[in-house]
Amino acid sequence: MGSNYYLIAQLPYLVYEQKPPMSSEYFRDLAGRHVSKNDNDLFKYLTSEFDNTDKTGCDFIDGYRDWELALRQNLAVQRSIKSKRDIPIKEASFDMGAAAAALKAIDEKSPLDAELFLDKARWNAIDELAGSNNFCRNYIYAYFLKLLLIERREAFNEEKGFSEYKSLYASILELHDEMERVKESQGEHT
Repeated sequence: MGSNYYLIAQLPYLVYEQKPPMSSEYFRDLAGRHVSKNDNDLFKYLTSEFDNTDKTGCDFIDGYRDWELALRQNLAVQRSIKSKRDIPIKEASFDMGAAAAALKAIDEKSPLDAELFLDKARWNAIDELAGSNNFCRNYIYAYFLKLLLIERREAFNEEKGFSEYKSLYASILELHDEMERVKESQGEHT
């Protein structure tokens, strides 16, 4: 606990819209010097890509990963409904906050707005799961996740994103047209 206090006491307060006061990599190195080896090893479970089948034994990390999985599954359901397509979805986890966030994100006016909304929902889930004890290991993991979200937000570039979106959309339309031509040509041969 003493090393947690020393680490946490020196950290700047994080605000969602701010620039990151340090990189997540720097923070992880800093935290690694103050937490136990076992606690340091758990950082590997705090990434945007994960296999949720592994349980860490840390209630905060497992809770966040379960929440993130529920969010992703609810997004898949909402996207399936919105696109009127039947997309096979494995048994969905349910979390009221994750389900509400997915439903609201689908209605955002742009993909960027949806991503920003989802990241803010993640931020709020992190706060809720971390609890009010600011000098425990949960706070350290929460701080790291928040730095990752701030870094992600900083990486968004609306102009570049829209350009990539248009390019991707054009390639999807080309693929669709090609598939239609193949279907037509196969129909002529039967």
